[in-house]
Amino acid sequence: MADAVRLSDPAVEARLARLDQVLAELESAPGPALEAVSLLTEVYGEALARILDGADSPLRERLAGDELLAHLLVLHAIHPEPPERRAARAVERLRPAVRERGGDLEWAGVEGRVARVRLSTGGGCGAGCGGGSADTMTAVRAAVLAVAPELTAVEQVAQAAERRAAPAFVPLTTLTHRAAAQPRGTR
Repeated sequence: MADAVRLSDPAVEARLARLDQVLAELESAPGPALEAVSLLTEVYGEALARILDGADSPLRERLAGDELLAHLLVLHAIHPEPPERRAARAVERLRPAVRERGGDLEWAGVEGRVARVRLSTGGGCGAGCGGGSADTMTAVRAAVLAVAPELTAVEQVAQAAERRAAPAFVPLTTLTHRAAAQPRGTR
């Protein structure tokens, strides 16, 4: 087999950007060309599914780990990993950047079809660093929904310390000290 020339990641990204433009133009004028793209996509999706059907676990993992192939597997709804795992990995990839800006980002799971994350912003970065909570959540949403479009949203949940409620009981010693301090006729 001859050595095939592979596209670099930037070359793939440039082609994908151009493909988005061409497809947008096609959508405005439906006809045989749009139908051809749709049919070709279905056939290629079936071909990818057959490759996955015949792949052993290590090969499935390698295919799913390749960014371009992973996007194709997601596009065709045949990615071998559940959306929760893909979304959690996307959050973990963003975590170092959030920590670098003095905050933290944690995966909190999925409820229904909504991804949940815990986000704290540090504030130690000063003015002009561009690390605001809203900007960070926008980046988190984009990253999670890109790898797991089966999910419908990404929501921020409260930090563990914020969620902790006050104790639901009063210590017995508090009651006995208070009772002992009150005059006998006021109890």
